[in-house]
Amino acid sequence: MTRRAAVAALSAGTMLLLGCSAGARTGTGPAAPASTVGAEASTGAEAIELLRSGTTFIDRTSFRADVDIASQVTTLSHVDNVNKRAVSTISASGQVIEIRMTGNEVYLKSEFDLPGVGHEWMALDPARVPSDFALSFAPGKNDPGGSARLINAIVTARADGSQIVGTIDLTRLGAGNGINLRAGPDGFPDGARSNPFQATIDAEGRLVSFLIPAANGMPNASLRYSDFGTDVDVTRPQKAVPAPDALYPQLGLHG
Repeated sequence: MTRRAAVAALSAGTMLLLGCSAGARTGTGPAAPASTVGAEASTGAEAIELLRSGTTFIDRTSFRADVDIASQVTTLSHVDNVNKRAVSTISASGQVIEIRMTGNEVYLKSEFDLPGVGHEWMALDPARVPSDFALSFAPGKNDPGGSARLINAIVTARADGSQIVGTIDLTRLGAGNGINLRAGPDGFPDGARSNPFQATIDAEGRLVSFLIPAANGMPNASLRYSDFGTDVDVTRPQKAVPAPDALYPQLGLHG
């Protein structure tokens, strides 16, 4: 973890910077030339629409979401937005954060040493969680994979059967659940505005993978969806304490 472009993965309201390293060259780099974007506009629009349509399952059935950034930060989530149930585990630096959601209740337990925060199960007030990592079962709001952010950052795309390939502007991802990439002190590496990606749609038209290979000084990152329609069981933690005020400023991505 010695390079300059920092990486952080936050899923379903996780916390801290969980910083990893990435990157090689620095600087913001030039934007993708207008001619490149225009040349693939028609193909890109159709391919991007396939991706958007491929995420409608999020509000229609249960699913599993796996996020991995450079094998340093990983998240595993089982979500049933229809029945308002979700469980997530976030692992980084050998430590784990667990999140359980059922109805309007949100519980969190962290192995990280956070100032003013213990290691017991805590009951959170969802209204106090930063909006970028809102914990809600509202339509379109609870996707621990953050697929909408990835799709919105696509620059060019083309579809070939079940495969969709193209380029993505990693500087446009912003913060939110799922894959997060943030610049180091000297900005994003050159080429981060046109990083390659590859996505896969299954036979039912669902997005099942979105892969960002290591390139242009950025690390590899992946999102995978599976286990569609599987029951999601959530057990309320026994003797959960109210989350302290000190917790909420430490939720989300900072710095």
